[in-house]
Amino acid sequence: MKIPIYRPLLIAGLAAAMASCGSSAPAIVSTPIENIDEMPLKVDELTEVELQGWGGADLVSDTIPGMSVQKAYNEIIKNNKGKKVIVAVIDSGVDIEHEDLDGVIWINDDEKPNNNRDDDNNGYVDDIYGWNFLGDVVEENLEYTRIYKKLKPKYGSIPTSAVKPEDREEFERYLEAKAEYEKEYNETLGMKNQYEGIVQQLKLSHDAVSTQLGKEDYTLEELREMPANTEEMQQYKGFLSQVMSNVEGTIPEAITQLQEAIDYFDGRLSSHFNLNLDARAVVGDDVDDITDTDYGNNNVMGPTPDKEDIKHGTHVAGIIAAERENNMGINGVANNVEIMAIRAVPDGDEYDKDIALAIRYAVDNGASIINTSFGKYFSTHPEWVRDAIRYADENDVLIVNAAGNEGLNLDQKAVFPNDQDPENPNEISENFLTVGALNYEYGSGLVAGFSNFGKTNVDVFAPGTKIWSTTPNNEYEFLQGTSMAAPAVAGVAAMIRSYYPKLSDEQVKRVIMESGLTSNATVIIGGDPSNTIKFSELSTSGKMANLYNALIMADKISN
Repeated sequence: MKIPIYRPLLIAGLAAAMASCGSSAPAIVSTPIENIDEMPLKVDELTEVELQGWGGADLVSDTIPGMSVQKAYNEIIKNNKGKKVIVAVIDSGVDIEHEDLDGVIWINDDEKPNNNRDDDNNGYVDDIYGWNFLGDVVEENLEYTRIYKKLKPKYGSIPTSAVKPEDREEFERYLEAKAEYEKEYNETLGMKNQYEGIVQQLKLSHDAVSTQLGKEDYTLEELREMPANTEEMQQYKGFLSQVMSNVEGTIPEAITQLQEAIDYFDGRLSSHFNLNLDARAVVGDDVDDITDTDYGNNNVMGPTPDKEDIKHGTHVAGIIAAERENNMGINGVANNVEIMAIRAVPDGDEYDKDIALAIRYAVDNGASIINTSFGKYFSTHPEWVRDAIRYADENDVLIVNAAGNEGLNLDQKAVFPNDQDPENPNEISENFLTVGALNYEYGSGLVAGFSNFGKTNVDVFAPGTKIWSTTPNNEYEFLQGTSMAAPAVAGVAAMIRSYYPKLSDEQVKRVIMESGLTSNATVIIGGDPSNTIKFSELSTSGKMANLYNALIMADKISN
C-alpha cells in the first residue's frame, strides 16, 4: 500500500554499503541486484528440488524469481548472529510440536505452566506459547452469512419504503450481505450438484468399460482401441476418452479428486453458509463487545487430535522460521526467530474482535512483527482492528498482511483487515505492509493468477505459488496463496529487525518496498491471458521483495 511521501533511498548506483555500526550486523560490501530485465528467462521446467526451494532462489544465478535468501546467507549473513526477534502468527493455530518448528516456538517465561493462574498479569491464564481466541471452534460462517442471518429477522419481510432513515445504512449492509450470500450459496450448491452428476456418470461408464476390458487401470490407448458395439458403450467410451484426454492419471484417480471437491463444497454448505450454525456459542463471549475479553484458552494447536485444521498456520510459521540448522525438513527465511502462536482464524471468516485482541496480545507480549495471512470482504467492526493496527504502530510493531486470492484490484474492492480502502485512501498508520503473490515463472506469468493487486492498496510482491513448507504431524506440503507470500516477507522483516534493531517499523517497511526488484515486463493478472499490465503498476512499490537487497539497504540507512 501507498505510504506517506518520503525521499527515495536510491540503490541503483550503490557500489558498496558501509559496515554496520551495530555489533550484531554483518559487515556488508555487497552490491544490490539490479537490471533484472536483462536476465535470461528460465526455459526448463523446475526440478522437484528447485520447486521446493524456489522462494529462496536468486534471479541472477537461478533464473527463478525468488527472494535471494540463500545468496543473502552465503554472502552477507554467513555466521553472524543477530538479535532474537519474536514474530506473531495470527492464524488457524500452529503445530508447536512439529520437528522443524519445536525449536523456534516462543515461550512465555513469565508464566508458570499449568497452574491455572495468570502469573504475568497479562489477562491470559497459562498462555505459555500464545493464545487461542477461538476456544474449541473450528468451523464458522462467513461474515456476510453472519450479517444476513442477524439482520434477516429485522429486514427480511419489509419493503424498502418502510425502512427508517436511521436504519438506512444498516439496511444497505443487509441487502449487500444477502446478495453475496445468495450468489455464493447458489454457486457452491450448483458446483456440488454438477460434480456429483459427473462422478455418477464416470462411475457408470467406468464400471461398464472395466468389465469389458477386465481391468480398472486401463490407459487412454487401451480405451481407444476397445470395441464399442452398442450405442450405450459408444457413449461410455466417448465420455471417458474425453475425460482422460484432459486429466492426468486414471479414471479412479479422477473420481477421487472430484469426490474431494464435492466434500469441499459440502463442507462450505454445512459451515460457511449454514444459517443454523451458531459456532460462537461454544466460546461464550459477546462478539459485539470488545471489552468482553475473558474467553478462549491456551491450546494454540486447537481442539482436533489430527491437527488438520491448523495446517494453514503451521505452513505459514514454517515459511517464516522453520529451523535452519537442524538438518531436516526445510529452512525458513529467518534465523534467530521465535514464533508466537495466536489462534484466531477459523475455517470460515474471522471475527473482528478476535483479530483486534490478537494484535494487541502480540504487541503486549513482545512481538515486533505480526503476520496476518487472512482476510474477508465484509466487516462488522473494522474500527476495532484499525485501532489495534494503530496500537501496534505506536509500539513499533510491523504487520505483514496477505493481499487475498481472488485476482481483484484492491484499489476498487476493499478487503479486511486494511489500513486504507478505496473510499479512504489515506493510510491510518505507517506499519501495515500488504503482500501479493508471485509465480515461479519469470516472464508474463510472473504474478500468481489468484493474487489480488493494487497500485495503492498492495505494497510489494513475494513468492506465493506452490510453496513447500511445514504441515502438522511432521509433514511437509505444497500450498499456495498470498497467505504464503506474506510470511515470506515477514521473514525478511524479521531478518532486518534482527540485524538492524534500531530501525523502526516504518523504516523496515520502506526498506522492503524500496530495495526489491522491479521489472518492465507486461504480466497476466487474474489468470486471464487477455488481461495484462506492467508488473510495476501492480503495487505501490512495483517490486518483488528481496532479502539480499533489503539487508544491503538496511545497513546503508542504519549508519
